Amino acid sequence: MKKKIMVLVLASFFAAGWTFPQSVQAALEWRIIQDLDLKTTPLDIASSADGLWLFILTPGEILVYSAQEGKITERIPVGPGFDRITSFPRGNVLTITSSTQKALQIIYLETVYKIDVMGLPFKGPQDALVTIAVFTDYQ
Repeated sequence: MKKKIMVLVLASFFAAGWTFPQSVQAALEWRIIQDLDLKTTPLDIASSADGLWLFILTPGEILVYSAQEGKITERIPVGPGFDRITSFPRGNVLTITSSTQKALQIIYLETVYKIDVMGLPFKGPQDALVTIAVFTDYQ
């Protein structure tokens, strides 16, 4: 009974002019957009959730590649035994692990913006870490 139904289904496909889907082949096109000379051995990589940063773990440091600037912008020193890196979905947390030392470190990243206040009036020490600007002269 099942064979007869299958034959009827196939016959109706061909009678209606339908054919089975052909396999579609596609090609993958690619190009290298940048080639970095790290001058050290990369052990592992991770990217930030927003895709703006690429973290490259090397022996003794993490190289931070900025996608916007197209270059290594920061270097974070780490212990030489770390061999794996992972980024959290929150873009400002990394974990590095060492399989030989059985260790894990969690690294919190924070962006610090420098604002040039040279020549502007200020109160307090000139080399203070924090400067608060109050614009009271606008009407």
